[in-house]
Amino acid sequence: MIMKIWVDDVRPIPDKDYILVKSTNEAISIIQECEEKIKKTGEVPSEQNIVIDLDHDSGDFYKDGGDYIRVLDWLEATNRAYSIRLHTMNSVGRRNMMNIIKKNNWKLLY
Repeated sequence: MIMKIWVDDVRPIPDKDYILVKSTNEAISIIQECEEKIKKTGEVPSEQNIVIDLDHDSGDFYKDGGDYIRVLDWLEATNRAYSIRLHTMNSVGRRNMMNIIKKNNWKLLY
């Protein structure tokens, strides 16, 4: 089972296999729900079965947890490691997100 989470306030999901979330707090809740679903199958949540595809800027959804880099901050603070893909067009935001990903040796998908 692979759970794919698309975190973006504007762009539509790239295919029907993704779960769309628009706020940071919602993304954290969905990640936790995915973890529980995966555990029920007997698997351990890992970079093999959870993919988080992130934008950086949360636009009008900023008030619900901040920009999406906060998802990475939460993953780091809670010692989680999942596959990450970035689809942000914000070059400074991308660089900051990449720094967190590299520091934690998380799997980066292109």
